[in-house]
Amino acid sequence: MSDPKGQDKDRQQYAYNLTMAAVASQVGCLTMVIIFGALIAGLWLDRSFSTKPLFTMLFMIASMPVTLYVMFRVVKGATGRIKPVTGKQKPENPEGGSES
Repeated sequence: MSDPKGQDKDRQQYAYNLTMAAVASQVGCLTMVIIFGALIAGLWLDRSFSTKPLFTMLFMIASMPVTLYVMFRVVKGATGRIKPVTGKQKPENPEGGSES
């Protein structure tokens, strides 16, 4: 016979794993976009002002803390949306008072 509780737990784990994979891929893509953006902007500015490695190096170094900040915000936002699953939840009292 099948175990309904076991299947429910497997589905929850599967959904959690998909969420974490989505967050990891989102962070990876955003990191690449920021780094390539900094590289392209630095190379363009260096070519425009004839300052060979100056802007490229500055933008690449500056992209590190920006990338860390974006990673932090994405992960914080994603984990904030994850709701823990409990067995039975009490229904909320619509009047706003406490139930006794």
